[in-house]
Amino acid sequence: MSLHLYNSLTRRVEPFAPLDPACPTMYLCGPTVYNYVHIGNARGPVVFDVLAALLRRRHGRLRYARNITDVDDKINAAARQANVPISAITDRYAAAYREDMAALGVVPQELQPTATAHIPQIIAMIQALIEGGHAYEAEGHVLFAVESYPDYGKLSRRDPEEMLAGARVEVAPYKRNPGDFVLWKPSSDDLPGWDSPWGRGRPGWHIECSAMAATHLGETIDIHAGGIDLQFPHHENEIAQSECAHGGKVFARWWLHNGMLEFGGAKMSKSVGNIERVHDLVREHPPEALRHALLAAHYRQPLDWSPALVEQSVRTLDRLYGTLRDLGDVEAEAVIPAAVEAALEDDLNTPGALAAMAGIASEARKASDPAQRARLKSELLGAGLALGLLQQDPAAWFARGASAEDDARIQALVDERTAAKQARDFARADAIRAQLADEGIQLEDTPQGARWTRKA
Repeated sequence: MSLHLYNSLTRRVEPFAPLDPACPTMYLCGPTVYNYVHIGNARGPVVFDVLAALLRRRHGRLRYARNITDVDDKINAAARQANVPISAITDRYAAAYREDMAALGVVPQELQPTATAHIPQIIAMIQALIEGGHAYEAEGHVLFAVESYPDYGKLSRRDPEEMLAGARVEVAPYKRNPGDFVLWKPSSDDLPGWDSPWGRGRPGWHIECSAMAATHLGETIDIHAGGIDLQFPHHENEIAQSECAHGGKVFARWWLHNGMLEFGGAKMSKSVGNIERVHDLVREHPPEALRHALLAAHYRQPLDWSPALVEQSVRTLDRLYGTLRDLGDVEAEAVIPAAVEAALEDDLNTPGALAAMAGIASEARKASDPAQRARLKSELLGAGLALGLLQQDPAAWFARGASAEDDARIQALVDERTAAKQARDFARADAIRAQLADEGIQLEDTPQGARWTRKA
C-alpha cells in the first residue's frame, strides 16, 4: 500500500509522492522558548515523529527540520521580568524542551534551526519581497502587502473580513491594508535587535519559519506540519511570503495539521491556564504512557486529555510489557507487522496501529507453539518500534520508581503465594494477595505463572 496523507491545502487524502523519492523533506513548527511547553505542544512532535520514522523506512532518508523560535515579544517580556538577557531565557527553555521531547521518545531532528541564527537569511528574504513589490517599508517597519498575493487565504479558505478578525492584527496608521503583517519591526535600545537596511530591529514571527525552511530544505518542501491553531495566520502568511519571495514556486506540497488537546472541555492553552506542563508530567508518570496517550486518537481529531487517559495508557502498557515478559525466553527480532504499517500508511492512523498491536499481544498470550510465539514476539516488538513504544526491557518498565530490593521482596511474596496455592493453603495465598493489594501491587494469574504490576 502507498502512503496516503490528508492535505489541508486540498482538503482531501492524497497518495504521498515526494519530489525526491530518495529523500523527502518535512518542516514542523517548533516552540517559542519562553517557558516550559504544555502537553498540547507535544502532540505534534510525537505524532510527526511516527510519520518521520515511517518516511525513513519507505525512502531511506528524510530531511526533517523543527525550528526553535528564540526571538519574540513573549521572550522579551520574560527576560525583562527576570532582568536577564534573552539568551538566558531561550537557552534554558530550549534545553528543557529538548529534554522533555527526548523523554517522550521523540527522535532528535538532524535540523533544529533557531531564528536568531538566520537573521541574514531573513533580511535577504525581506529584501526580495520588497524588490518584488510584495512588501513595503513604513516608519521603521517592513510589512507584507497581502493584496499583492491574489491567493492569500487559500489554506484556511477564510473570507477577507474573517481573516482580518482572526489575525487579531494591530491597527496601525502606517499600514496600507489592515491585514498587512509585519516582516521586520524596529527595536528600542532595551530590546534585542540587529542592523538591517531598515534600521536596528528584529524579525516578525512568520518570516522566521519561511527563511529557515528555505535555508535547510529548499524553496519547495514536501510536508509542512503543525497544530491546527497555526493554520491561520501563521501558515497562511508563510505561504504568501515564501511563494512571493521565490517567484511563485509552491512552498509546501502537503500541509498536515494535528488537532488540539482539550482539558476539561476547553482547548489547552497557556492564556486560559488549563495546562499540564510536559516538564512536570514526565516526572509524575511514565513518559512512555504519555506518548501512548498522545497517539490514542487520530492526529487530526481533538484529544481530550485527562488523568484517566494517562492511567488507561499505563494499564495498556502494563499488559503489553507483561506479554513481553512472558515471552522472555523466546529469541526474536523486531519485524513491523503489515497491519500496523497499513494503519500508519492510512493517513497516520495511530489508533488503528495501536489496536493491531493489542491484537498481536492478545494472540501471543494464548500461543503455545514455539514458532508462533517467536513470530508474535517479533511482531509485537516491531509494532512498538513503529510507534516508539515498548522500547524498554520489561523489567525496567515494571521496576519504575522502585528499588531492586523492593522488587525482590515483592517477587518473594508472589512466589510464596504460588507455593501456598500449590499446597492448597488458600488462606495464606489470599492473605498475601491482600497484603500486596494494600501496597498497590496488582496480581494476574496467567498460564505462564503469576505476574505483578504496580498501580500507577
